[in-house]
Amino acid sequence: MTMEDVGRHNAVDKCIGYLFSHNLLEEGPYILQISGRGGFEILQKAAMAGFPIVSSISAPSSLAIEVAETFGITLACFVRKDRFNVYAHPERIVQHPA
Repeated sequence: MTMEDVGRHNAVDKCIGYLFSHNLLEEGPYILQISGRGGFEILQKAAMAGFPIVSSISAPSSLAIEVAETFGITLACFVRKDRFNVYAHPERIVQHPA
């Protein structure tokens, strides 16, 4: 599912709202992929909705890393085609041989 908006916070709200209103949150787990910075507020929303993994194409904030650590969220940032950095809970990431 893809949700778009002018602001990434609104897009995350739309995504979570859709999953909640269609009783889909329990069917997860889901990965929340955002097109901007992995900020504190995004991680708070992900924690409240129960996302185990948040993936971002840009940098995380230090507070976002703390939230991810506290709530057990795997936080992967600087996600590109063949690489990414993991900032919290790397145990969910499995590397497959090429």
